[in-house]
Amino acid sequence: MTETAATIPPPAIVLVRPQLGENIGKAARAMLNFGLTDLRLVAPRDGWPNPAAGPAASGADVVLERARVFDTVADAVADCAHIYATTVRKRGVTKPVVTPEVAARQIHAEPGGSAILFGPERSGLETDDVAVARTIVTVPINAEFGSLNLAQAVILVAYEWSKHVALASPPEVELDPPAPQGELDGMIAQLDDMLEAANFFFPPARVPATKRTLRTLLTKPGWTSQEVRTLRGVLSALAGKKSPRG
Repeated sequence: MTETAATIPPPAIVLVRPQLGENIGKAARAMLNFGLTDLRLVAPRDGWPNPAAGPAASGADVVLERARVFDTVADAVADCAHIYATTVRKRGVTKPVVTPEVAARQIHAEPGGSAILFGPERSGLETDDVAVARTIVTVPINAEFGSLNLAQAVILVAYEWSKHVALASPPEVELDPPAPQGELDGMIAQLDDMLEAANFFFPPARVPATKRTLRTLLTKPGWTSQEVRTLRGVLSALAGKKSPRG
């Protein structure tokens, strides 16, 4: 029986010789943001578990609790059919090179489990690590400043993968309706009167253009009724009058 897109497992995130517990925690946080929970650690420098990982994970405890530790890259990906190495192209290594977007599409389309390798913070993956992979994933990045930290690299790849699955959308916030035109006209007229009294409109030949500019400015944002009332209260206060009601 072949696997469908719905049954293809999410990819494993494999951190190869990670150095700092904080970075492991941040990577776990990035994973869970986009629905990934299979974290595999290859020979973490400071051992595992690492007390510094928890606070950095900011609540992604389920990822840390399920994390598995392996001695070698080969052991970590032994159950995976498709291995991706996140790195720049290595000399002497001839493998397909794709972007995270292309890799994500392939992971969703190919039967069997996938793993994505990320190298140590300072040096990245070594040539022998990349040799285990079948495909290289490279992020298009500023050639003059190509520095991505571990969590940033993980979140880029995880985000591209998540675009092909149904994650919960952020909650929608109900917005107040725009103010009726009559309320805006009242506010603009109030401002015009105050500016006339302050001799703002000068020279006379520029008055129509200046008033049009003010109207454009005040109608562009889509004010709510509450915002209109607030600003009219400000104008009244500046004029030394009691704030308008209603």
